[in-house]
Amino acid sequence: MGFSKIFGQKKPLETLRAALANKRLHHAYLFLGPDGVGKRTIGLALARAIHCNEMADDFCGQCANCVRIQSGNHPDVRLMEPAAGKKEISIQQIRSIEKELRFRAFSGKKIAIIDPATLMNLPAQNALLKTLEEPPPDSLLILVASNAGGLLPTVRSRCLRIAFGPLPLELIVGYLTTKQRMTQEDAQPVAAMSMGSLGAALELDRQELVEQRRNWLETMCSLTPGDYQTVLDAAEALSGSREESSKFLAWVETWYRDLLIYNVTREAGELINLDLVETIRQRSAPGNPEHILKALSQAAGAAARIQRNLNRRMVLEELFMGVAEAR
Repeated sequence: MGFSKIFGQKKPLETLRAALANKRLHHAYLFLGPDGVGKRTIGLALARAIHCNEMADDFCGQCANCVRIQSGNHPDVRLMEPAAGKKEISIQQIRSIEKELRFRAFSGKKIAIIDPATLMNLPAQNALLKTLEEPPPDSLLILVASNAGGLLPTVRSRCLRIAFGPLPLELIVGYLTTKQRMTQEDAQPVAAMSMGSLGAALELDRQELVEQRRNWLETMCSLTPGDYQTVLDAAEALSGSREESSKFLAWVETWYRDLLIYNVTREAGELINLDLVETIRQRSAPGNPEHILKALSQAAGAAARIQRNLNRRMVLEELFMGVAEAR
């Protein structure tokens, strides 16, 4: 067990291990990067390394402290998520964390991991500022987020940012073929569509993915200037849940990414949607890629607004209207 067994994320691990070994851990970190690439895993690994009974600056995974942290039952380590049935992390939850961080630790440090931090509502974020500005002794706060857009600038500025990148395609393919016993033929498109997220790759079903993308592509291709009813219908159909909307927008980003790459390179080697290469060729005429860049930016912005719990239907309507009018 230990840091060496963690999948990918070499640079963040090196940064955190060096800080741990030199006794120079920051009081608050912002782990920033795509979902499913190991941010929470590494946060919990750091907590285990701090509290491990058997190893210094690493963790065994088997001692009482390591087992209790992994199971969520350690008195010094708190993982904060939205309460059951709630969409946000409330000010009451943050106040409970602040109170706990000021207690004396049984071993190591008092640690709180907030994931996803962007689900803290504004009162909760403002309440957290006091702890960020005046951290209790022997405390560690880790905020986990896919993007920083939903966090107040004052919160972001008081955390040390650690960037987590997408995992390499070959690593995900290797994991799927060796650990999940998928064939290379099945693993390749799933890994490509995961956008470097092992968590996403493990959730994707190849046949379901093919059908889902076909429907999404039909939606995007059906948008035309002046056809507002199609825009409204598409937004209504895809706004049923935040998870559904987020998955769709994640794919839209891959779609415009592929269009942009093919527009510039006229090569298919780096495309994510490899099975849609003919459609990509047809819709990516060589020339000025500004409209593709604009659409890519609009899709990323829509994803960030939905992450902040804005009205999904209205966000999607605005995106689809922009896409339609750009044609």
